[in-house]
Amino acid sequence: MVTIGDLHEDVLMVLLSYIPARELVLTCRLVCRAWKELIDKVHIWKRMCIRDGYFKRDWDISPEDWKKLYFFRPFQRNLLKNPCAEEDFQCWTIDINGGDRWKIEDLPESHSANFPNKDINKYFVTSYGLCRKSQIIDLVENGLWSHLLDIIQPDIVVKDWYAARYDCGCIYKLRVSLLSETKSVIDKFESKKIRIPQWSDANWNEIVHVFKDYGPGVRYIQFSHEGKDTQFWAGWYGIRVTNSSVTIEP
Repeated sequence: MVTIGDLHEDVLMVLLSYIPARELVLTCRLVCRAWKELIDKVHIWKRMCIRDGYFKRDWDISPEDWKKLYFFRPFQRNLLKNPCAEEDFQCWTIDINGGDRWKIEDLPESHSANFPNKDINKYFVTSYGLCRKSQIIDLVENGLWSHLLDIIQPDIVVKDWYAARYDCGCIYKLRVSLLSETKSVIDKFESKKIRIPQWSDANWNEIVHVFKDYGPGVRYIQFSHEGKDTQFWAGWYGIRVTNSSVTIEP
């Protein structure tokens, strides 16, 4: 009787490439040594990446780890963690915590306009002293690789949303740096200090910056934003931020 073990390696590789990646790693690799060695081959992961649109067939570059590319899917995915305060302050570093400190509040709320995306439920809010928080993204750990970052230099798109209250003025500023392996700055963007007056329309605003042709050596991205209110009122009357994002566009 013919069994799956009698299939030619090339045929078996095609069949295995249609099995979800998690099952390949956690189940199929344990069947036997032959399957383990086959699944660990570059060709099967390359086939899956191209088939599912994670990698372009005509790109003249090769990832250093096809499995990592497939699992992490780094392109057009938000690489910032916890951008909308759903997990408290996890993954964020609080650099400055002035006034009554950072706080998280729920959307919608009565002192500013509705957020454009109804799926966003929370935001971070600052106080009367300067508040700043940041996050560092490890690009290699997210599935990108040195040749792509150094030679192709895909666009890096940074976005952030901010808003004031109707009844209180505030300031806001965004800083983003592209860092080398040793965390030295290769390129950076720093917005002007945005001042929103008291009794504004309190609309949510989006700020966008695209890094292009930034040069070789980028391995990390440091994202930080800051603000405070301008009336020096106790409590949380300063700038609100949410739905921040950093994406790699192939």
